[in-house]
Amino acid sequence: MASFPDTLQWHELGPFTIFDMETTGLSPSRDRIVELAAIRIDRDGVETRFQSLVNPGRRIPPAATRIHHITDDMVAVAPTFRTMIPEFMTLARDSTLVAHNARFDLGFLQEGLSRSGYELWKGNTMDTLKLTRTAFAGLPSYSLQSLRGSLQLPDIDGEAHRAGADVEWTLHLLRKTLSALLARSR
Repeated sequence: MASFPDTLQWHELGPFTIFDMETTGLSPSRDRIVELAAIRIDRDGVETRFQSLVNPGRRIPPAATRIHHITDDMVAVAPTFRTMIPEFMTLARDSTLVAHNARFDLGFLQEGLSRSGYELWKGNTMDTLKLTRTAFAGLPSYSLQSLRGSLQLPDIDGEAHRAGADVEWTLHLLRKTLSALLARSR
């Protein structure tokens, strides 16, 4: 394992753009994004936030609404993915994209970019699910909601399974995980 200086802070390994999304279902090819939130952490620790509901251009299935509580009325006047995504991509430029269970979120991001005629994300990515399994082996569950309790992530405003709240918890998880891994490598 690499050795890092004692003074190195986790965010100096960035910049990172932590992101989370809520969707109409589980299939990137069949379903659509209904909410996207992100927090960019620059190397100096400065945080920039982004959040938007997204009009999926179709009805949100009741099963999805039961999970994230986003309704058709809430997204009726929201921007489409095509009009919202340039702002997110500008925020994420030259950073490492970070998500919890990143395969899910990246699949929807890439599918949405392709469908909208934008260039695919070709930058670095990081998965806090994999990092947490490395840093804190042996936990009973690695779901974000379970990790909130087992790793004592701070309480925040917002409800679980909404992109804004989940991205805040993922930020705290990334901070805790990278700090633990850095401490081990010194």
